[in-house]
Amino acid sequence: MTGLILLAVYIAIFVVSLVIVAWATKQFFTRADFTSLKTVTFGDESAVKANRAASVISVLAVFALWVAFTNSSLPLFKAKGPFEGLVEFTYTSTLPDGRSDDATVSILVYPEDVQLTEDENGAPGKIPGKPDVDLGEGFAKNDTLVIPRYGSKLVSVFKNDEFNKSDGAVVTHLNGQALNPGEQVLLSEGRLALTEKGTPFFEPSTGFRMARLYLPAPEVTTNRFLQLNREGYRNFTLLEHTWASLQRVLLGFMFGALLGIPLGYAMGLTNWARGWFDPIVEFMRPVPPLALIPLMIIWFGIGEMSKVILLFLAALWIMAIAARSGVSGVAIAKVHAAYSLGANKSQILRKVIIPNSLPEIFTGARVAMGVCWGTVVAAELVAAEKGLGMMIMVAAKFQLTDIVIVGIILIGVIGFAIDIGIRKLEDWLVPWKGKV
Repeated sequence: MTGLILLAVYIAIFVVSLVIVAWATKQFFTRADFTSLKTVTFGDESAVKANRAASVISVLAVFALWVAFTNSSLPLFKAKGPFEGLVEFTYTSTLPDGRSDDATVSILVYPEDVQLTEDENGAPGKIPGKPDVDLGEGFAKNDTLVIPRYGSKLVSVFKNDEFNKSDGAVVTHLNGQALNPGEQVLLSEGRLALTEKGTPFFEPSTGFRMARLYLPAPEVTTNRFLQLNREGYRNFTLLEHTWASLQRVLLGFMFGALLGIPLGYAMGLTNWARGWFDPIVEFMRPVPPLALIPLMIIWFGIGEMSKVILLFLAALWIMAIAARSGVSGVAIAKVHAAYSLGANKSQILRKVIIPNSLPEIFTGARVAMGVCWGTVVAAELVAAEKGLGMMIMVAAKFQLTDIVIVGIILIGVIGFAIDIGIRKLEDWLVPWKGKV
């Protein structure tokens, strides 16, 4: 339910922002550039430029949703939160002879990170706000207990009653409503039910915010990031973890590109190379790199080589196919024009094929880099001592979601920065893309 609400809110923000930005652009901003002079823009990829306002709003929208659907302390809009505080309900205990008695259960729902009070000796005491129990006068005695937010608990009402299940006592009513085992009562504070064995059960309302276990608030994640910078994680600083992963990715991608691009050119230019390598490339292309991990361990051990080779294979086939596609996409008219001007095969390759295939190669590089970053997490499962992937997987085992989020954000930011760098390099090396 929370996921559907998140999606609906995100779509609403997208639509409203699109309308507002489009209206403001039309009213107050006019563009006088190459794109504005074109008579046809729809379908022309070169005419599509990232709207910076949309980029800023997109990032802010994601951040706002992060705050709204977590238990953040930031003063922004918040979705309905989980119930916390004191809730009471009554139960009716009925004996085999028909006698019955009512008692009250007081439940304190408290935040997960609440600090225990201390007694006069400095020992941990009770949860602040937990009520003292007054047993009452009947054979059914009042109870009190505590439950953390997002938790639930069976209420053992017979533990201090004069008659329990062995005496034939059963709970027949909750809040005055007759219930059979397996039935429930919905309260504004949560869900009250009888289990199949007739034991009362209470689950506080969670609202629409996610527990810290599933998604920590932005400030919690920020504090963890600062702590990792100061203290590190598993004997290595955050910078060392980041550099270890980045080094593996860059090495794997570099070797994959160095072999994959010439391989793709050969497949695109000669019949023999196409026939020889096409079955191999098309066979390996759909094989996920993760499936190769056991072979990497068997063949190359658990050291750095197995990790780099796994990333190399993740990039190799993508770069080969990108280069082959780039060669296939060269307009034959340009090749004929070069031949008519007296160019030989070497000049055709250097002056026509390589320049015109660069856009496809850069696109393949961006895709390959993304796949390498996705693979490095699995690659570092193989006895890695450091790396963002190792950090994420180890933290996940101990349910340290804030560390997992920090690792994911770092991988995303670095990957995005590399992607921007590839785009800028493409703009510099292929300035004519989309213009001829």
